[in-house]
Amino acid sequence: MAKELMYFLCTGNSCRSQMADGFMNAIGGHLYEVRSAGLEAHGLNPRAVKVMSEAGVDISNNTSNVIDPELLNRATYVVTLCGHADEHCPVISNPNVIKWHWGFEDPAKATGTEEEIMEQFRTVRDAIKTRIEKFVQEDQ
Repeated sequence: MAKELMYFLCTGNSCRSQMADGFMNAIGGHLYEVRSAGLEAHGLNPRAVKVMSEAGVDISNNTSNVIDPELLNRATYVVTLCGHADEHCPVISNPNVIKWHWGFEDPAKATGTEEEIMEQFRTVRDAIKTRIEKFVQEDQ
C-alpha cells in the first residue's frame, strides 16, 4: 500500500518546513511519504540543521525546494507552517487534498545574541516536534 503524502510548505523552505520534514520522517516516516517546499527556495538554514541535530534528527542533506504543483495535488495532507505560505499557497486543484495551517513563529527573524537566536530556533523546533507527535498519534 502506498504511503500518504504529507507536504509541508513555508515561505522559503529553509527552517520551519525543514524541521517539520525532519521530524515527520523520524517519527512517522514509516507511515507517510514526507516532502517540504517553499514559495521560494532560500536554502537550508544552518541554525535549523544545528538545532535538529541537537534533537537527534539529521536534516543536513535536505534541499530547499520550490513547491511542485504535481506533488501539491497528489498530497493527502498539505500543511502550511507560516501565514505567508498559507495566504499565498498555490491553488490546489485536487478536492481530496486536506489542507491545514500550523502556524509557528519564524526563528530566522529572531534577533539578539547568538544564544538568544538559537533559543528561538529551539523553541520553534520543540513546538513543531510536539505538533508532529500529536498528529501521528491522532491519525492512527
